[in-house]
Amino acid sequence: MSVPADAEWERVLATWGPALVRLARAYTSTAADADDLMQEISFALWKALPGFRHDCAERTFVYRVAHNRASSWRRAHGRHQRDEVLDDQLVDPAPWADDQVHARVRADRLRHAVSRLPRSLQQVVVLRLEGLHDAEIGEIVGITEGNVAVRLTRARHMLRRQLGGDPT
Repeated sequence: MSVPADAEWERVLATWGPALVRLARAYTSTAADADDLMQEISFALWKALPGFRHDCAERTFVYRVAHNRASSWRRAHGRHQRDEVLDDQLVDPAPWADDQVHARVRADRLRHAVSRLPRSLQQVVVLRLEGLHDAEIGEIVGITEGNVAVRLTRARHMLRRQLGGDPT
């Protein structure tokens, strides 16, 4: 017995939703834009799931749909000012707030640095930060595994320079 399409879509969003939100945030500069993009990614998945032939891992399929939708969204909406605060939500003032603030500052610096990378490098870094392997990233982006490795190496060097680390 097959699973109804809406139930399958809800399961996919429950499984991959947090990662897709992070991906949407990587392609946008404001929380509102990330929410809009996430809605578009969700709709694209809802439309694409009935055609999923299981010729690749579900994770790869989901990221490919999300990546394609995010790339299209970015082309359609242009590149917003990347100097804006990337996350306009407040930090929870719980115990150890100083540690949270420092971690938040480091994460914001990294997100900002990644957002300034050329798009071809940014794409592979975002997917690597989500835990995908070179072969999966290559399949999603449409490049070879070797090209993914080269792009990741270039991105690391650029990020080190941007963040003030040793570029070698």
